[in-house]
Amino acid sequence: MNKAQLIDAIAEKAGLTKADSKKALEVFVETVGDALKSGDKVALIGFGSFSVSERSARSGRNPQTGKAITIPAKKVVKFKAGAELAEKC
Repeated sequence: MNKAQLIDAIAEKAGLTKADSKKALEVFVETVGDALKSGDKVALIGFGSFSVSERSARSGRNPQTGKAITIPAKKVVKFKAGAELAEKC
């Protein structure tokens, strides 16, 4: 399912217009992003939780040349599915 299909499904199930559904989805994504950026964890009971984790620097290889490189540390977003969502899969 892509973004357009998700917007269509939200509009159909919630009885909203596609424009309202698109706006709601965009606000949700922006709000979750802002919360994660400020260091908060977002937990939606039954759906799952979003959190930010620090990935440490590590060594790797350039696949084209085989030369050793250093991959810098960075922050990554993690999602852990909740029990209800996991049962549906």
